[in-house]
Amino acid sequence: MNAPPSPPGAERTDGSSVQIGALVPLTRPGWVEAGQHLLAGLELAVREVNDAGGIVGRPLELLVRDTEADPQRAAAVVDELARLGVAALAGEYHSVVARAAAARADALGLPFLCSSAVLDALTEQPTEWVACLAPAQSHGWQIYADFLLGAGHSRIAVAAESSVYWASGARILRDYLAPRGGTVIELDMRALAPMAVCDELVDNRATALLLPVGHPEPAVSIVKTVRRDQRLAEIMIGAPAGQPEFAEWATLLGDDSAAIPFLRYLPERHSPLGARVETALRERLGEAPSFVAFEGYDTIVVLADVLRSHGADRAHTAESWPRVAVEGTRGQIQFSRTAGISVWQWAWTPVQVIDRDPAEPDRFRILHAG
Repeated sequence: MNAPPSPPGAERTDGSSVQIGALVPLTRPGWVEAGQHLLAGLELAVREVNDAGGIVGRPLELLVRDTEADPQRAAAVVDELARLGVAALAGEYHSVVARAAAARADALGLPFLCSSAVLDALTEQPTEWVACLAPAQSHGWQIYADFLLGAGHSRIAVAAESSVYWASGARILRDYLAPRGGTVIELDMRALAPMAVCDELVDNRATALLLPVGHPEPAVSIVKTVRRDQRLAEIMIGAPAGQPEFAEWATLLGDDSAAIPFLRYLPERHSPLGARVETALRERLGEAPSFVAFEGYDTIVVLADVLRSHGADRAHTAESWPRVAVEGTRGQIQFSRTAGISVWQWAWTPVQVIDRDPAEPDRFRILHAG
């Protein structure tokens, strides 16, 4: 496989650096804006680590690879980075892609700190090699389900595409809501056009529509169509996977981008570290950083701490996950074994349900926290 070149200046050839492989979606069909934010966080933290003396005097270096949201490509990239001698892997946003990368990293004995993916089962079997910073999907989506119930929604339609991630989300909602009087109506987006979705919502008397579907399409088309259907003037549209977090959502949808609650993994108020990093990320990105940028930054903070303490030996890095205690931008990061989750998990980062304010779509409102 011919991997794309890393950004200028990202790789050194003198052999003196400690290298981390960075998995990031930077081209379609990957969620490019999420990838850019993730990479900005990773790169900012690497710069700060190196400004502070690196890893016991050795510079920290990212070898950046574009996964293109392709699981097979991600597995091949992991093979390539392992051959290049990276001390660990970092990053990835798309859960299905991270799952492929985690499986390969586990097989190769290569430590992988996953930044943003949320699937509970990142690997088929429990592994010592993989740790995860993002909250597990079951944790975040149950908080979202609590929000739905509190807002009076008991008949909830889920317009889902075919993927492990979307199927998992629908199952979490169904299992959590059913004992609490809620009903989940699954709409198969392989068979339904946006107008047919509107008819299904009316026929099923749904009061909320959730969008576990791809971005920008078909998510944008569904929102536009539902918003223009007078029969559905009172329906709530939600996007637990976080599509409205990014500026592209507001650009594509305008006023229709607002009042669509989604999950975000940030505290209500930043710590001094979080505030400083927020300012630096905003300068780097030219816009407000998403929670994904903070996930990237925290990933490097953890790996740098581990590498300083235990060296660049891969086995020592994997053995160190349960001993991590590092102050990140969103609280103290520690990993533990959590029931039903196959990797070392930070339990838990702050979780919010937020939306864009209809009166000012560039402003976010916190609706619920867990």
